[in-house]
Amino acid sequence: MVSYTYRNSFAKNVPATLDTIKALGITDMEFSSLFGKTADELRKLLDERGMKCSSFGVSYSDAQNKTSEVGKNAKTLGASYVRVAWIMTKPPFTLADAQKAAETFNRIGNQLHDEFGLTFCYHNHGYEFEKYEDGTLFDYIVQHTDPLYVSFELDILWTFFPGADPAALIKKYPKRFKLMHLKDLRKGVVGNLSGGTAVVNDVALGTGQLDLPAILKAARKSSIDHYYIEDESPSYATQVPQTIAYLSGLK
Repeated sequence: MVSYTYRNSFAKNVPATLDTIKALGITDMEFSSLFGKTADELRKLLDERGMKCSSFGVSYSDAQNKTSEVGKNAKTLGASYVRVAWIMTKPPFTLADAQKAAETFNRIGNQLHDEFGLTFCYHNHGYEFEKYEDGTLFDYIVQHTDPLYVSFELDILWTFFPGADPAALIKKYPKRFKLMHLKDLRKGVVGNLSGGTAVVNDVALGTGQLDLPAILKAARKSSIDHYYIEDESPSYATQVPQTIAYLSGLK
């Protein structure tokens, strides 16, 4: 589960929110905020519940400028991955942006790997799928980053929204994705390269436009280690149980 799904609940009461998530049968978390706690305090709350934080999401700025602090917090939380999900200043995303991102990812990833034994992951957000040569700028980033230091978190909604095929992308780079955000896009919503859509367009898995069986089939043959449910919608309290039921019913 991505903590962002329960961001409003976590902001009010971290222990109670963890209890709610644990009651759904979920123990593997990706945190992209400490919600006012120290990494030590959050780790203690997770340990008490038999839960774990496998991935720690941070801002692009913190990843670049506070790399050691980020690494220490990730290790304290028990995470194996450090993730960044937004790098664009203003659209459109350009080749120069992609070149700078690849260079920066290699540098951050190298430091996190060598100093902390952590894997850096970049989470796509849609705007990287601008056409470039016979592929996209996302392809450029994958091909110009060192697999030893840079991996990726596939957000399937933000792959589908700009017009790419998540299952095909996994098959193209079977060893580069380590994490996945599971989410679905409301039927009838037309995508673009902005990297944004209304939060109400996040719907329970299996009720939207994405071909989840095909995506998960491809993912099972790839290097993806952790699958996180993410639902940005205000209806998360009703939609997350629907999503879990859908996943449980998949053969």
